[in-house]
Amino acid sequence: MSTKTRAVIISGPGGPEVLQIVERPRPVPGEGEMLVRVHAAGMNRIDVLQRQGNYPMLPGASDVLGLELAGVVESLGAGASRFKRGDRIMALVTSGAHADWAVVQQASALPVPEGMSFEQAAAFPETYFTVWSNVFERAALKKGETLLVHGGTSGIGTTALMLARAFGARVIVTAGSPEKCGACLKLGADGAIDYRKQDFVAVSKDMTEGRGPDVILDMVGGDYIDRDIEAIAFDGRIAQIASQQPQAKINLALLRRKRVTLSGSSLRPQPLQMKAKIAAALEENVLPLLSKGQARPLIDSTFPFEKVADAHVRMDGGGHVGKIVLVMEA
Repeated sequence: MSTKTRAVIISGPGGPEVLQIVERPRPVPGEGEMLVRVHAAGMNRIDVLQRQGNYPMLPGASDVLGLELAGVVESLGAGASRFKRGDRIMALVTSGAHADWAVVQQASALPVPEGMSFEQAAAFPETYFTVWSNVFERAALKKGETLLVHGGTSGIGTTALMLARAFGARVIVTAGSPEKCGACLKLGADGAIDYRKQDFVAVSKDMTEGRGPDVILDMVGGDYIDRDIEAIAFDGRIAQIASQQPQAKINLALLRRKRVTLSGSSLRPQPLQMKAKIAAALEENVLPLLSKGQARPLIDSTFPFEKVADAHVRMDGGGHVGKIVLVMEA
């Protein structure tokens, strides 16, 4: 058996042409870790930002791209006992998912529910960890409340839509075309706003009888934050998780008057203990839904591992609805 692994790295900042598939030594699991034979790996916007040179690698992290994967446990490091060899798992990693073999912390791994493919499982970790921790924990979305999701057709957007609906909330999304709005409505959104043609503040208020959404999931930043505050209901909660515009001016008087809670978080740099808590919450609350075939990740497209550049082209184009997944050879 080969002791090498194919892995995706970048030769320098740029477009998809800077991606390289190289051969590396197969990683060795350490304390609390597992060696996993990767069958599929999800793609995320961070992969594009790293390729472009706009998102630095965390200290000590591998230069191999990829934050989420699904595969089969091959071997266990010292102290790793949660899973056994041959188990099908899906996991969040700091880096290194876009490879044939990867080392995974057992604390940030979950069992793949019965009936889920590796492709679906690979699309789970990054988006579901993010949505659960921000929408359901930090913003405390409740049954009967209304969630407004910016970027409804993204991996995060489709995940937030499906999970919020599964737990009894109403969902309004923003998207950039009538086709994308229609895709969200087919997924179960109660309302869809074409942000290129409509004012989401006015329309979201109209859709909530003037009250405004209770929770807003924001992935834009900049001037959207002030508009979020204008749109949101009294005692509303805004969860800010990514920014196309990193700076924002906000109306603090309106924030105070409406008693708005504005929170922000970034999943990747969080300590393992926090990710382990999110994993445990997902196992308790979300995996039972997946086992019933509910709220499973929406796959936009899959690409063979060797076509990783094409997968980046697809993501760069912005036309995807749901997740883009790399599939390794069986």
